[in-house]
Amino acid sequence: MVKVGLTGGIGAGKSEVSRLLASYGAVIVDADKIAREVVEPGTPGLAAVVEEFGAEVLAADGTLDRPKLGALVFSDQEKLKALNAIVHPLVGARSAELEASAGPDAVVVHDVPLLTENGLAPLYDLVVVVDATPQTQLERLVRLRGMAEDEVRRRMAAQATREERLAIADLVIDNDGPLEALEAQVREVWEHLRGA
Repeated sequence: MVKVGLTGGIGAGKSEVSRLLASYGAVIVDADKIAREVVEPGTPGLAAVVEEFGAEVLAADGTLDRPKLGALVFSDQEKLKALNAIVHPLVGARSAELEASAGPDAVVVHDVPLLTENGLAPLYDLVVVVDATPQTQLERLVRLRGMAEDEVRRRMAAQATREERLAIADLVIDNDGPLEALEAQVREVWEHLRGA
């Protein structure tokens, strides 16, 4: 088994790289997806979030109001730390379960947005960083996700810098260009991982 940490700043294109790697046969352990699962209605994770931040972070249907919670925590480092202290252990436990269920010859790609911030690089055989300039990230998030520019800047400021991510990379995928260029790079990375 090869354990890969995949990371990149918001809007860098990590999800697309993850999708391509999955199409080649990688087992994807998506920390964002798991983070949503561990705070679904009825879970201990959601109960802990409500206890910490109050019922105002719930939508009318009882689900977590992610935009409201995001606006709250991304503007206050202490609140962000409190949220991470609840969610990260739950995500870690579920990720370990998924990894354990992969076969011995699997390439297991842990898609972890906050890999750099949380000092997780040593947990993986290789770290792959999807890189894009901050300007590209900003333009993508405003254009494709409809996010407000000030919200994008706040979220980017809450993450590791581009330089910090690149410093932990074993492999870098440059995603400032067109999709065709990305696909070729991901294919090369896949071949490298299969041989690792």
